[in-house]
Amino acid sequence: MKYTTIYLDENRIEIFNSLLGKETIKVNGEIVSCKFSITGTEHHFKLTENEVESDCKIITGFGVNGVVIDFYKNDKPLIESPKGGCFKIILIVVLVVFSIRILERLF
Repeated sequence: MKYTTIYLDENRIEIFNSLLGKETIKVNGEIVSCKFSITGTEHHFKLTENEVESDCKIITGFGVNGVVIDFYKNDKPLIESPKGGCFKIILIVVLVVFSIRILERLF
């Protein structure tokens, strides 16, 4: 399943994920990084623009609104997604349900 496509000058960067957690990064149709992950991971690859090579990093993960993707070129952020909340919300829900169950047993 394709998450997104990023167009950067003459380059097309595509981010894919399979049902089994295999994340694949393609630049202009060529695989530049491939890792297995369920909760997200960090991909490092090189990108050539105007005959200049740059170090790129894509970080995938989960946030409040679902999948989040950060894209860095030479350690400078080009895309930063909002983070946080997802783990905290799940933890709060679990604690509330657990507390209600305990209170039900007491009364």
